[in-house]
Amino acid sequence: MSFDSRGSRRKPGLRLPAWALIALVGVGLLLLFLTSVWLFRTVRGLASASGEISEDFNPGTGQTTTGQFAPEVLPGTAQPQPGQLAPESIPTWSGRERVNILLLGVDQRCEEEGPTHSDTIIVATIDPVSQSAALLSLPRDLWVEIPDFGVNRINQAYFLGQAYELPGGGPALASETVEAFLGVPIDYYVAVDFKAFVDFVDMMGGVVVDVPERIEDPNYPDNCYGYDPFTIDAGRQRLDGATALKYARTRVTFGGDVDRAGRQQQVIMAVRDQATQLDTLPQLLFKAPQLWQSFQDNVSTNLKLDEALQLANLVRNIPRDSMHTVVLDYDYVYPDTTFDGQQVLVPLREEVRTLRDQVFAPPVVPTPVIEALPTAIAMEEARVAVFNGTPTFGLAGDTQTYLLRQNVNVTEIGNADSSTYTTTQIIDYGSHPGTVQQLVRLLNVPPLNVSTGTAPAGDFDVLVILGSDWSVP
Repeated sequence: MSFDSRGSRRKPGLRLPAWALIALVGVGLLLLFLTSVWLFRTVRGLASASGEISEDFNPGTGQTTTGQFAPEVLPGTAQPQPGQLAPESIPTWSGRERVNILLLGVDQRCEEEGPTHSDTIIVATIDPVSQSAALLSLPRDLWVEIPDFGVNRINQAYFLGQAYELPGGGPALASETVEAFLGVPIDYYVAVDFKAFVDFVDMMGGVVVDVPERIEDPNYPDNCYGYDPFTIDAGRQRLDGATALKYARTRVTFGGDVDRAGRQQQVIMAVRDQATQLDTLPQLLFKAPQLWQSFQDNVSTNLKLDEALQLANLVRNIPRDSMHTVVLDYDYVYPDTTFDGQQVLVPLREEVRTLRDQVFAPPVVPTPVIEALPTAIAMEEARVAVFNGTPTFGLAGDTQTYLLRQNVNVTEIGNADSSTYTTTQIIDYGSHPGTVQQLVRLLNVPPLNVSTGTAPAGDFDVLVILGSDWSVP
């Protein structure tokens, strides 16, 4: 998803129901999607029955209704009970492209109404093919180009989008700024006021964090432009919501804004770990009405309900060791002072570009041992078809000859539905991992270009569509 010059393709202000908003706050409030799925159907019934929430709002549809409502039960499924998950009722994320979400922590003070700044800026990226995710933290003092406003701190983008009432507001301009800086698309945004974070951490009983060093910050700002001195000792300890927020926001340590970005990620992962513990889930469930009220007031996103459900199911299945955290630290920036006295962090462009390529490129997908492929291919007895998706005459026939010499059983050749394929595709109509891996190796096909299908249009098991990136060796 991309913007026009003012981000008009994004619609700001869409509010998700409690279950989805819980998820968004927790992991990056993103990695808590797994918790939210389980809460979804029960939360709606509890929310409507509570006097703390208006009974005429249905968080399942985003529409108003004049009567009470009950948790939705899909046809043929039993109603989930507290502590019970109905996996068959969870929709599946069907996309194969990487999903990038901009997570913004908003610094709203003294219940002020006007424009404000984004105190936390994190890009969460999810690769549905490799089942992996990463969080990339950008320091708020990063000195970047804000489209149509010139060079400034990156956290000014949110403020300017609000102050000038641009289409999409602060989140749209912040997303456009991050897109321009990193060179990657931002598909969605989640903007969270810090009160929602504090409420969430408190309602699940706090989070456990290993504090690497004692921190004393006598000038930690309070919520009304004063000071609220903050001190925390080193060691493993459980933090309540207010303390966790202070720990994540203080900049008094030697690394300043860079150290703070690392602590923010540490707290996010601690929230994720705490929220997925079995003894925490019931607490969140029975406090759903209070959560809903907090998130209704303090969270904004352009994620739709069905998108949030599907992403929940996707993130739920990502292993913990496939979730990575990265900070744009002093290997990628250097401190400087602007002509008007601002202390900023200037990016080292080449280093940032290298890091960007590492974080947002698809990781290597584990493959069978090359020596075992001949045996696997022989056992699969897969029939391979090769279709020409380029204007190069005879490419399919030449490729068939090449593959036959490599003991690949090519039984059919022809022309694809188009001659404009830029990259080669492989479609497996069944389960033929050995044959597919041999084709990936021989044709140098990237993992994202391998997919599965049903009902092939011919007597073959695996289809290769040649793109313009391929030429016979």
